[in-house]
Amino acid sequence: MTPTGFDRYFEKKLKRPAFAEAYAKARAEVDAADKLIRALDARREEAGLSKADLARKAETPPEVVRRLFTAPSANPTLSTVTKLAAALGCRLQLVPAPARRKAVRPRALAPRVRRK
Repeated sequence: MTPTGFDRYFEKKLKRPAFAEAYAKARAEVDAADKLIRALDARREEAGLSKADLARKAETPPEVVRRLFTAPSANPTLSTVTKLAAALGCRLQLVPAPARRKAVRPRALAPRVRRK
């Protein structure tokens, strides 16, 4: 597939360390939210509940649940996620993330030190 103008632009931007780092952080946040939503939906299906059934159990408007599981870019509040998890017999828990290694800056990008 031939890269589009946007693809080329994006690849160029990713070569900038500050942009690449900001993009990686934003991507991680989106991925974490998406993973949580998929886990809730899988649990809902395992429980044999429709989206409307889950909304009733969580005392949440059905359109909120429907949008959460069908919108391409859902961004639920913590309150909504907590209610849905409780209605599914689950709870949220923080788990320490594995330590990330600090990226090594390539020599070409490192600041140059002038010698006298």
